[in-house]
Amino acid sequence: MRELLPAMWLLASAWFRPDIRGLERMPRQGPALIVGNHTGGTNSPEVLISQLAFSAYFGVERPHYQLAHRMVLNSPVGSIVRRFGTVEADPANAEAALKSGAMVTVFPGGDYEVFRPSWDSAKVDFGGRTGFLRLALRNDVPIVPMVTLGGQETALFLSRGERLARLTRADRVMRLKTIPIMIGVPFGLSVGGFPPLLPLPAKVTIELLEPIDLRARYGPEPDVDEAYRELIAAMQATLSALQRERRLPILG
Repeated sequence: MRELLPAMWLLASAWFRPDIRGLERMPRQGPALIVGNHTGGTNSPEVLISQLAFSAYFGVERPHYQLAHRMVLNSPVGSIVRRFGTVEADPANAEAALKSGAMVTVFPGGDYEVFRPSWDSAKVDFGGRTGFLRLALRNDVPIVPMVTLGGQETALFLSRGERLARLTRADRVMRLKTIPIMIGVPFGLSVGGFPPLLPLPAKVTIELLEPIDLRARYGPEPDVDEAYRELIAAMQATLSALQRERRLPILG
């Protein structure tokens, strides 16, 4: 990580011009569950940018893992993302990482959110998934919301392709609920990520919010649905504020 960090940070900075806010809000030590909205399709620039930012800010010695679909880990970039702490999105992996004292980043919206249409780019949509809250409660760790804007401008996202996923049975065989339809460079139309697209150099803004201690805020037996609604509302308010700052797509 130490060897790759300078070159990768230079590349990410040149292409996505990241604006990262609130790193000082992260707990200085101990485990934490970072919960982010997912953007940008298969490229997901916030995954790379946040990992590079945490590594630069806290040092590569502080362990940080990101949960990702197994297809990401089996892709051509799999060996690189594994070096930077990306592991398969599985509750057991998350639990083991938190118990070891690491920071863990999870994107609850998964493929459902990451392939949302471009006109919903300023919308947080976890699809009602609340497993991350139960994970935080079981391990008694704070949640740090992470809000990203800009990834959905790296291509034109037309459809999640949920019906296509059901028709092809990809939802059962490959755990894919979507086979997205996108338009980008250099090949134009892309279905299900094939052919792969080069992300447009959109400006990516990431803001970390104040950590949330679920039991301190909601009592010894928190209402998960209430916590979910309030978390989504806080993240949506931040995303909407970032969107209002936006002057032009891609340019930022």
